[in-house]
Amino acid sequence: MARRPHWQVDFTLTSASWLNQIERWFAELMRKQIQRGVHRSVAELEADIMAFIDAHNDDPKLYKWVKSADEILASVKRFCLKTMNRTSIPGE
Repeated sequence: MARRPHWQVDFTLTSASWLNQIERWFAELMRKQIQRGVHRSVAELEADIMAFIDAHNDDPKLYKWVKSADEILASVKRFCLKTMNRTSIPGE
């Protein structure tokens, strides 16, 4: 990396909130449009995806967070403690 200073490495957590929202939107696309359809060609699949996007954009709805940051962090802490307890070796 030192030899190529024009390169930049960005670290994005897989649990980043914006990434979760994108994954949720694609899951909705998959569940509501793609899984239910019969696509005999790539053009038909693309048309169905564009129809879903157009319908979604006609009446967009925000995804709302239902937990505060403190509640989320507390949940992560509980998970970490539970995981550490399961993986620890007895006597160490």
